[in-house]
Amino acid sequence: MLWNDEYIAFSCKAGQTKTLIFVRNEFTGMHIPKGKLIAIGGAEDKGTDLEKGEVFRNNLNFFELGILRRIVEEAGGTAARIEVITTASTIPYEVGENYLDAFGKIGCTDIGVMHIRNREDALNETFIQRISSCAGVMFSGGNQFRLTTIFGGTPFLKIIKRRYAEENFLIAGTSAGAMAMSNTMIYEGNATRAHLKGEVKITTGLGFMDEVIFDSHFEKRGRFARLAQAVSANPSCIGIGLGEDTGMLITQGNRMEAIGSGLVIIVDGHEIRHSNLADIPEGNPLSIENLKVHFCAKGNGYLVTERSFVELMGKTTTPVMTNIY
Repeated sequence: MLWNDEYIAFSCKAGQTKTLIFVRNEFTGMHIPKGKLIAIGGAEDKGTDLEKGEVFRNNLNFFELGILRRIVEEAGGTAARIEVITTASTIPYEVGENYLDAFGKIGCTDIGVMHIRNREDALNETFIQRISSCAGVMFSGGNQFRLTTIFGGTPFLKIIKRRYAEENFLIAGTSAGAMAMSNTMIYEGNATRAHLKGEVKITTGLGFMDEVIFDSHFEKRGRFARLAQAVSANPSCIGIGLGEDTGMLITQGNRMEAIGSGLVIIVDGHEIRHSNLADIPEGNPLSIENLKVHFCAKGNGYLVTERSFVELMGKTTTPVMTNIY
């Protein structure tokens, strides 16, 4: 077998004849990112409920300081420059102040907030300079469609992606900020109707990670059917259902570690044997056989490429509860 950057050549012998078969090298361009992702399930949507079409204010203290401390640790410590991007939110100034307060409580001394509201803002040279020099970014919750329509194709996004690929750069996101991380993104879908074909809307995300689909507020809002439909329509993707106050730390673009107090549900459609999704009219219920599911608590992990559950990925796992009455 011969190998170069573009082709792999296999030598095949049939009788006395040798034939070289050239196959394009599928590993060309595959790059293990040096950066890290932290996708968090959130605990509220910071102003917008896409399922109900309502705008409202509720508790902005959306995750425990334990997850926030992990973000700071992975970014380089309390002196690291972290930029909070409030683009997804409809109440960006309240959200920004909340982040400044939360990061301040754990001793951070260099936190910035970027109120990027449109594509013109995303082209602002000051923001581009800031994103080029920080240690990490944090995408707030809100509406993930705002993130893709405002940042898609911009130099701002290209810089983030390049730094994630080439540097020890951290990208964190909660709720909508987590859902937008993947290349395939759910942008709409009422959980009560997600078992019906056509009720889950999918588009292209920010593209930090391929072959996964993130969903947030997973158990509390009953979004299993929503993620199941997304995965059945894209069975090469692994579904990652993030519970509230829970996240996944992703390194090397593949190695995932569950963090926080809740649950991450993995939905794997690679071995689906039957699906009626392509054959039924819109509005009809789905039929899917052999969808594989894993539950990950703190310290458990998952390898995306190998599609493998790992019992002990972190330093510790969720302790056994002994005080249950």
